[in-house]
Formats: sequence, C-alpha cells, structure tokens
Amino acid sequence: MEDVDYSTDLTDDEVLPAQPVVAVVGRPNVGKSTLVNRIIGRRQAVVEDKPGVTRDRIAYDAQWNGRQFTVVDTGGWEPDAKDRAAAIARQAEIAVNTADVVLFVVDTMVGPTDVDAAAVKMLRASKKPVILIANKADNGTIELEATRLWSLGLGEPFPISALHGRGAGDLLDAILDKLPTAPPIVEERPRGPRRVALVGRPNVGKSSLLNKLSGEERSVVDSVAGTTVDPVDSLVSVGGEIWQFVDTAGLRKRAGQASGTEYFASLRTQAAIEAAEVAVVLLDSSEVISEQDQRLLSLVAESGRAVVIAFNKWDLVDADRRWYLDKEIERELKRIPWASRVNISAKTGRAVEKLAPVLRTALASWERRIPTGRLNQWLTALVQATPHPVRGGKAPRVLFATQAGVCPPRFVVFTTGPLDAGYVRFLERKLREEFGFEGSPIDISVRTRREERAKKARE
Repeated sequence: MEDVDYSTDLTDDEVLPAQPVVAVVGRPNVGKSTLVNRIIGRRQAVVEDKPGVTRDRIAYDAQWNGRQFTVVDTGGWEPDAKDRAAAIARQAEIAVNTADVVLFVVDTMVGPTDVDAAAVKMLRASKKPVILIANKADNGTIELEATRLWSLGLGEPFPISALHGRGAGDLLDAILDKLPTAPPIVEERPRGPRRVALVGRPNVGKSSLLNKLSGEERSVVDSVAGTTVDPVDSLVSVGGEIWQFVDTAGLRKRAGQASGTEYFASLRTQAAIEAAEVAVVLLDSSEVISEQDQRLLSLVAESGRAVVIAFNKWDLVDADRRWYLDKEIERELKRIPWASRVNISAKTGRAVEKLAPVLRTALASWERRIPTGRLNQWLTALVQATPHPVRGGKAPRVLFATQAGVCPPRFVVFTTGPLDAGYVRFLERKLREEFGFEGSPIDISVRTRREERAKKARE
C-alpha cells in the first residue's frame, strides 16, 4: 500500500486540542475500574469483586480543574496469557501504546508480585510516562505498606484508596502535571442571536428572502443582478426565535478573478461566511444547478460552517422541472449529501417558516459532541464487522478515536498505519448513519503510531 499520510490536512496546532489519553492498567482485580469511576466522578465502569470483569479497553470522558481528558479502562494484564486472557492483555497493551500517561495500579496490601514486575518491563518498553498507583491504601497504617513498591523501579508510589476517594484529588493534580496541553472546558455563556449568512449567485432571491423574513424592505431588490454589494445585517424573528441574518453579495467569479467592486464584494461575502455559524445557500430551483452554485457550496462547506440549501423560486417549478431537478441534485450535489435542504419561495412566502427547524437541526449537528466511550464502542464494532482491506499483505488496524472539537465536529483516529482514503470516507459515512450530523461538515484525520513516535522524539 502506498504510504500516504492522510493526517497532514491538519497542522499540529489544529490536532493539539484532541483530548489527552490516560490509560489505567494492572494485573486483574487490583481496582482499576474502581479507580476509573473515581476519576470520572460517577459509577460507570462495571465493578465486581472478582478478576476478569473488564475485558475490552473502554474510554470515558473526565475533567478536573477546568481541563478535560480521556480515561481508558482496561482488563487485567498478565504475561504469557492464553486464549481470552491473551486478547484482554493485548487490549491493555494497545491502550498503553495510544496513551499520553499510564496509571499502573498495584494492590498495596498484596505488594509487588511477579506479574507486576513483568508489567513494568512492558511499560518501560512503551516509553510512556507512568504513575505508580498504590491502591487500597484505605488508612495510614496500610499506606506504610506502599513503600514496598519502590522495588518495582517506577519511582515513588502514589498511595490512594479508589474505593473511598482517599488521595484522589492529589492524584488528579499529578495526572494533569504529566498530561500534554488539554482543551479548556468552556463554560456555557448566554449568547446573542445565531448568525446566518445568506449566500448565492446573483439574482437568486437572497434580498427578497431577507425582506420576507423581516417583514420590511430591509434590502434593495431589483431584477438587475449584483444589486447587493455590502453585507446587510438584520435581526429577524423566525420560528419564535431571533436570528441575525446577513444578506451577502451574489458571487459570479472567484475572488482572484474578480475586479473592482465585485472583488471587494467577494471578500466581504467570504468574511460574512467566516463570521456566521450557519450558511443558507440559495439556489434558483427554476434554473439548472450551475458550476458557480457548486463552487459556492464548496466554499461554504470548506469554511467549516453548517449548511442549509434553500431551493428558492419553488413557485416557478412544474412537474417536469422537478424531475430534472431531482436528477441534478443526485448528480451535482453528491459531494455534500449531508447538507440540509428546504424548498421555499421568497416572493410568495411559501415554506419560509420551515427554515427555522432546518437551521436548528444543522446547528445542533455542528455543535454535537459524541462521548468518547460511546464513540469507541461503536468504532470497535464497526471495524470488527468491516476491517480495513489488506494491502501489501497486511492491513492497518484502527486502535482508538477521540473527538478533537466541535463547530464543526472533528475526529482523530489512531491507527497502526495509514488508512486508504476510501476507508476514511467509509468511516465518515457510517459515522453519519449512526450519529446524524445532518447539515454539518465533519472532519476525520488519521494519526499513526509512526507519527506519534516521531512527535514524541521531537518533544
């Protein structure tokens, strides 16, 4: 397989906001899942007083002191394991290799064992930062027993009681000290009206739509194309909610090919799109979908904004035109099948009230965050059912995924090697089928083990 790096679409700065990963490993029944529940602050990981309850690696979202990260619970690791135990141990090793920090959990009351010593060799080979956890130190007397764990050679043991929470706060502080920069938790703040950019080529009815929505002659309307030059802002009530609509100039040429007034109008339109949260791209449904229409749709999608396609002048569409339009949509808009669509008539007011629910759906998709645990449970089932095709005698394996951000949703997939572009498109299609994202672009980048090692070497 050609060694193609599909992650280069994102710079290091853009990938940085992906949540750091903390892996919790150790031999069976030392309290790993109990510790995970303590870290995430809720009883979500299954806990039972017998070994082997946790088998797969399971990811959960966590936060502490205004920072957020991902915690991965693993099954018990044992050397020379066989059958199911070998598969469980392999999952734990994968978690270690994809983590930024490893929490190695040991039972304080039992002390260091041969299995613990073997695990230390595995952890040293990974070259990942390790915090040695002396768990079940429920009181000061037992905590003294933690000194025996110095013999493992991982430095000072961190005594805690995952069950009772003793020492948990200090441990979380220590974890944050070792993690790379994590995205801050953004507090919800009251915000103003949602910003909507009206975009389209000249004379498709953008100003007419704004006037119909606002109930006044807010923008000049004329049959001559290019009447609007500067973006026109209006606060408009649609569907019981106030929106800030921006009427933009109709674009006929690329910014580099335009000149004079049209050039500056093009720049202002692009700035209005960047400032918006969702763009309504108007198409003239009575005319053939043009190359310029497609270029505008690509411009909006590449800007990362939510997209609603409004087929205007629907009052001029007869049965024959509808048949041809369906064929055009299937052929010309196949690159953005995820865009929300609505049929309206700005002149008569037909169905303009349908814009509000479609806009809300697109914005909800644009801001959607998938919990890390749910994302990886879905991903594991998907790649098991449809693994990556074999290329050159081997196939890369998908290890783990995390959502790096929203507005628009961005995902980072960690793998053992580069993925085919077709397989990345398959992941996006299945991601949309499972979680929706109607009306919003999504971005999937791939990070390989080789890239992670190179990054660590640079650091």
